[in-house]
Amino acid sequence: MSKSEPPSSVGATQPVHLFISYKRDVEPDKSLALRLYEALQEHHNVFIDRAILVGTDWAKRIQAELETCDYLIVLLSEHSVHSEMVEAEIRIVHRRSKAGGGKPGILPIRVAYTEPFEYLLSAYLDRLNWAIWNSAADTESLIEELRTAIAGGELSTAGDAKSKIVKPPEPIDLPRPRPSANPARLELPSGTVDPESEFYIERKGDALCQAAIAGQGVTITIKAPHKLGKSSLLVRTMERVKAAGKVVVFLDFQLFDCDTLKSREAFFRTLCHWVTDELDLADEVDRFWEAKLGYVLRCSRYFKKHVLHQVDGSLVLAMDNVDRMFDCPFRSEFLGMLRSWHESRRPGNEWERLDLVLVISTEPYLLIDNLHQSPFIVGQVIELDDFTPGQVRDLNARHGNPLSKTELTRLMSLIGGHPYLVRQALYLIASGQIDIDTLIAHAVRDDGPFGDHLRRHLFRFRDKPDLRQAMTQVVAHNTYPDDLLFFRLRGAGLVRLAGSAVIPRYGLYGTYFRERFNA
Repeated sequence: MSKSEPPSSVGATQPVHLFISYKRDVEPDKSLALRLYEALQEHHNVFIDRAILVGTDWAKRIQAELETCDYLIVLLSEHSVHSEMVEAEIRIVHRRSKAGGGKPGILPIRVAYTEPFEYLLSAYLDRLNWAIWNSAADTESLIEELRTAIAGGELSTAGDAKSKIVKPPEPIDLPRPRPSANPARLELPSGTVDPESEFYIERKGDALCQAAIAGQGVTITIKAPHKLGKSSLLVRTMERVKAAGKVVVFLDFQLFDCDTLKSREAFFRTLCHWVTDELDLADEVDRFWEAKLGYVLRCSRYFKKHVLHQVDGSLVLAMDNVDRMFDCPFRSEFLGMLRSWHESRRPGNEWERLDLVLVISTEPYLLIDNLHQSPFIVGQVIELDDFTPGQVRDLNARHGNPLSKTELTRLMSLIGGHPYLVRQALYLIASGQIDIDTLIAHAVRDDGPFGDHLRRHLFRFRDKPDLRQAMTQVVAHNTYPDDLLFFRLRGAGLVRLAGSAVIPRYGLYGTYFRERFNA
């Protein structure tokens, strides 16, 4: 039996390979993870990231363990559900599981956490059974439940029991560092900011997007590096157009599995099935696939003659993470198809009732060679940038002004106006978990205030030696090997131009990668 094929029913003592995913250096996550590691390693090969020896390539070791584990045990607390690394680990194993017919298995544990999972976690985990841990009194029974699941059983919480456990999210009241601070409530920074959140900062892109989507038959591209607010703007836009009466279908390309992205037929059929399912339409894909036409034409005919024919009014296709097509061999055909839909709009025809909203971080020309076929350079193109100093001051005020003007300047010299990192810093400081001096002193530590975010970036270099070498050259010499690598690093949000030199986008990144790459 190979490690990539866990048995459907084995004895509890037959060893398998387990990976424990959790948020580092927070409680009760850390203590629970260590206790599970201690108990389960008696009979199994258990990996936890604290077992990595000094000098080991951390990112490669994590990747290797994720690619060979039989089960991913993931601790889901109010802290870990916002962890970039936990989400990345779940995503990798989820894709393996889809390709392997449910193997490896994912064993989610709710750790004193009863709120609904935010997207993307909900897409990965809502259909799975869960285990529940509320306090130390549950630890030993949880261990037995995991042993049963590993031996071929199921976790205990399924079906209707889930809905009885999960409650709507509530804002979190936390102590304020200053008597004068009086924001209504603090919110944990998360991947996608709620459209109605008090902590959502509107930027120029918001107004551009709202003005564009108010029209009919529009194409909008939202472009920005990771964690700069693309998905939050997309969600906000979708809520507005739903209120205006348009029908919205949200497609996150992260949910396409690797096998689908290797097959033209599988991809275009899946796209049609997916949209049909989201709209609750009769599925006519097989009938349209009988035509002796290319896949692009079959897909286009399906949308024109079935989907748009069945939908009353305007349909908005909101496509997030289109960058997932980067390594797809037929990406130009798909993106060219979207461009043809854009150009086929005529007053009164079906295509005029279709709006396209595309979200990317990669430079458009890296996704499609022929810019005349690119959907990313037509319509309204919105490139999100960092928060301005004024917007950072506004966000500081919404947190109760925990930082003085001088302290805000120190913070921005470290992380600029990075929307997520600024929110993370202000949340930690306003809630009294850290002060500005400690935050700056520990900024580049793996267990520091930005450790999860930094490790995710480091993890992305694990199988890209050319990008790693390019980043090393940037932090050491402020130069880069070639334009292609520069644009890929800029698309990842790691570097920027400063005159004729290329430099790390933030001081935080420069210090972190100089240390990690020995530059």
